Amino acid sequence: MNESEGLRFRRLNRPQIITDEAHEPQYKTTSSYSGKVFRVTLLTLVAFLLFPLLVVVFLVESPIQPEVFSLGEPPLMTGCYEPNLKLRQAERLFEDGLIGPESLANIGDVLYTGTADGKIVKIEGKSIHLLATLGKPPCGSREHEHTCGRPLGIRVGPNGTLFVADAYLGLFEVNPVTGEVKSLVSTGKMIGGRRLGFVNDLDVTQDGKKLYFIDSSSRWQRRDFMHLIMEATADGRVLEYDIETKEVTVMMENLRFPNGIQLFPDEESVLVAETTMARIRRVHVSGLNKGGMDTFIDNLPGFPDNIRRSSSGGYWVAMSAVRPNPGFSMLDFLSQRPWLKKLIFKLFSQDTLLKFVPRYSLVVELQDGGTCVRSFHDPHGMVAAYISEAHEYNGYLYLGSFRSPYLCKLDLSKV
Repeated sequence: MNESEGLRFRRLNRPQIITDEAHEPQYKTTSSYSGKVFRVTLLTLVAFLLFPLLVVVFLVESPIQPEVFSLGEPPLMTGCYEPNLKLRQAERLFEDGLIGPESLANIGDVLYTGTADGKIVKIEGKSIHLLATLGKPPCGSREHEHTCGRPLGIRVGPNGTLFVADAYLGLFEVNPVTGEVKSLVSTGKMIGGRRLGFVNDLDVTQDGKKLYFIDSSSRWQRRDFMHLIMEATADGRVLEYDIETKEVTVMMENLRFPNGIQLFPDEESVLVAETTMARIRRVHVSGLNKGGMDTFIDNLPGFPDNIRRSSSGGYWVAMSAVRPNPGFSMLDFLSQRPWLKKLIFKLFSQDTLLKFVPRYSLVVELQDGGTCVRSFHDPHGMVAAYISEAHEYNGYLYLGSFRSPYLCKLDLSKV
């Protein structure tokens, strides 16, 4: 064997040195396989979870068609609007005995209210008595609300009878002693080319000849009020009912969720709470300015509901949700983002959305010029929640609610 052949032999039979690096390719192969399995599993799980969401986002049609509108920056909650705990001094009455006593009226010491189960009741002392029902049973559920009826605004006329606005059935006159019911305006009637869709609050003139009432929306019913708020539909109206001629006249249109009404002392105009816009409008219903409208107060710290006279000559305004400043107001944020509103209503029901609305009860007393006099608060709605009206009588403020199963009574001498 010559030298060159010996060299080739030694190279072919050179011993291999085993080190950690020798196992590295096998280790990497195993790791790569496990990682692929993990990634595939993770992606499959994500796709499984996202698929229903994508179907909802792209294929399911949103029930609302919201419009863009601007509320302006909420007022600072200072001065007259300074937060306090005064509403927590209120006493709860008839807990679990009254469901959603929306509006209140009194004849002497007897209180009257309408409830969520379609009843009109009178409250004498510590007792509740059924006075009348406007619709037909069964009652007590969202599905039956449109046939059962939902009494909202209630007023006492000069002749001592009760006038009631039912969200689904229309306007009624009710005898406070016998409970006899008389239909004045039915929701089946066409008024100004549209049917009444959401009859809400009302007021009656001192001579009892005219009723002014609100049709909050022609598109949405009361049971879909969150749809109305989020869509910001400008289809609300103020109407006049002439008790002598029985004619109904449209006084003002294109309001965004008109929700409460109160006659001015001269009865030439009415104050209207425009809930979605966080303001109160003044609609002129007679006199030289008839047919006109101006703003009584704009940019309120909350979303107003019913308006009622105070003993000082001003007005009590109830609000069940506020626009905190400093803080974050979800409804203000969403007002400029209709696409987000659509998505929210694709994913969540109205009852679910209500749980996300911070409970903050606020009652404000305003003077004639719209100036705030005082305010009562209950942050988180711990005592008085979902308030809809503040009705003053004999030194007390009775707080109605569109949802809570009780009535609240606040001693004004203590706040």
